[in-house]
Amino acid sequence: MNRLLVVRHGQTEWNIAGRIQGSSDIDLDETGRRQAVEAGPELARYEPARIISSDLRRAIDTAKPVSEATGVEIELDKRLQERGYGPWEGLTGAEIAEQFPEDHRRWRAGEPLQHPDIETWNELHRRTAEAVRDIIDSDVDGTAVVVCHGGSARQIVGGILGWDQVPTSSLSGMDNAHWADLRRMRSGKWRMFGYNLGVPAPHTVGASPLAKGQLAR
Repeated sequence: MNRLLVVRHGQTEWNIAGRIQGSSDIDLDETGRRQAVEAGPELARYEPARIISSDLRRAIDTAKPVSEATGVEIELDKRLQERGYGPWEGLTGAEIAEQFPEDHRRWRAGEPLQHPDIETWNELHRRTAEAVRDIIDSDVDGTAVVVCHGGSARQIVGGILGWDQVPTSSLSGMDNAHWADLRRMRSGKWRMFGYNLGVPAPHTVGASPLAKGQLAR
């Protein structure tokens, strides 16, 4: 594989509510299903040879319109799941701050979390890197569509480009049903040709309630 399209799943009700999803298996909402249908034909234009998805429903249902448009079967890989947030899953930022004040402070400061049931960024990086390595080292030539989640997508992009956690964490989380375009050069190095690409107009990027809530005022 010489080209990867790393796709974040469509919108869910928990996205809108600002709830941590992690490894919880949450369905797309009505908007998310529409986003997947709109993104499907655009992703199909890249003529993917493989479609690999996280095994969580919100990712699978985002991958289905691409599969239907291309006839390429969806392959599932648990290693593409979102970061596991353990006891934080289902909670809003305000609820996390109330129940886990020290780890919430560390989270907002970009410091490592210390709760034993929350996956570290390095652990997420390792498992997503293993999944991607298997994809790019496969015998199939061409383009792969990889459908995953906000955190896992960011780790995949940083990992492919050889970044450590500092530049990787500087990437914004991609909007729902948006993707990154990564291509391998003749030298063997990978380069990013686009990030947070999608169907809506560029001025709408970062307009989701969660993204807006993270911006400085």
